[in-house]
Amino acid sequence: MPRLIFVNRYFHPDHSATSQLLSDLAFYLAAAGSDVHVVTSRQIYDDPNADLPDHETMNGVSVHRIAATAFGRSALAGRAIDYLSFYRSVGRRLADLARPGDLIIAKTDPPLVSVIALKAARRTGARLVNWLQDVYPETAAVLGVPFVRGPVAAALAALRDRTLRLAAATVAVGQSMASTAAARGAPIDTIRVIANWCDDENIKPVPPEQNPLRETWGLADKFVFEYSGNLGRAHEFDTVLGAAERLRDDQRFVFLMIGGGNRLNQLHKMVTERGLDRAFRFMPYQERSQLSYSLGVADAHWLSLNPKLEGLILPSKFYGIAAAGRPIVAIADRGGEIATLVQKHGCGFAIAPGDADALVEALRRMAREPHTVAEMGARARQMLVAEYSRQHSLARWRDLLAQLTTAQLNPSRT
Repeated sequence: MPRLIFVNRYFHPDHSATSQLLSDLAFYLAAAGSDVHVVTSRQIYDDPNADLPDHETMNGVSVHRIAATAFGRSALAGRAIDYLSFYRSVGRRLADLARPGDLIIAKTDPPLVSVIALKAARRTGARLVNWLQDVYPETAAVLGVPFVRGPVAAALAALRDRTLRLAAATVAVGQSMASTAAARGAPIDTIRVIANWCDDENIKPVPPEQNPLRETWGLADKFVFEYSGNLGRAHEFDTVLGAAERLRDDQRFVFLMIGGGNRLNQLHKMVTERGLDRAFRFMPYQERSQLSYSLGVADAHWLSLNPKLEGLILPSKFYGIAAAGRPIVAIADRGGEIATLVQKHGCGFAIAPGDADALVEALRRMAREPHTVAEMGARARQMLVAEYSRQHSLARWRDLLAQLTTAQLNPSRT
């Protein structure tokens, strides 16, 4: 029986986003009877001293942890060395592990690991499946990552495009990303759109009056506008900062930030410099088991995406907000994928980046129309259950991999 071999830098017990998605899928497939292997690092995203076991079996999944450097994310040179050492170890492990007919499913952490996976697949007779969480090197170029431009970016893109052309399948997390993959050479018949997911079986809408965090965090009489998760370079906050300045004298509004990311400290500093400390609250990441409460403490949530990154990234926090039954304010290209979904399902507002006045208008409307907030939140949850539940996405993955395993879809591509 062909095996399923996943490749990603992090896996359970790590709690980063890519790890949680992969862990959910791997455990689900193993429980369904598949022979599942994961090639990953010994590291945990936010614990540089972690050194997990080389090999163990977890919930029926064979986990192969490889050695790699751990200089961390603070310096570009250290990160590059970490990537290179991971690539080298992945190549060796896949060469030993994979055999004819196996499926090697490569995520995009670290970037371009699919290039190594393709080489191993061709050498061993296995087949490659791309699982795109973002599109690199284009994302890096938009974000201004040093050296990833011009001829370097073109050369990296050419390597990546080859994996798209030769893969048995390419899974994109959104339709716009699927279109990008097709434009870069992925055959249409190999592209599948399978959305990311959240733990919607456990993240449930909690009425504000039943949420203990409203009282604990001193938010009982406030309109809470929340951001939960990583605030990184792909996300702008100037629009929210501008809205907070316009609302500085209206003490109804609190801008709640839960999480981390390389731009959170920058936001915190700007909040202090502009005298907005009263309006903002900063909280650390919350336990996954508490997400119903930490997501539900808000009256509404915001997410943002640089318009230049449409088709390259899709903010997965969209699903958690919807699961919690809260309105979604998408600060992004109003014609982009997330903004379109919000408008189509009537579950929030789409605001163009930089339009702080439109955001203020939306916030004031929600504050004076609690019934609108409730209706938008209910529609968000309905949308998730109908189209984006975890079971829906996991089943689509199961069906795709079963099709590739039994029918050997396009075996000549690898």
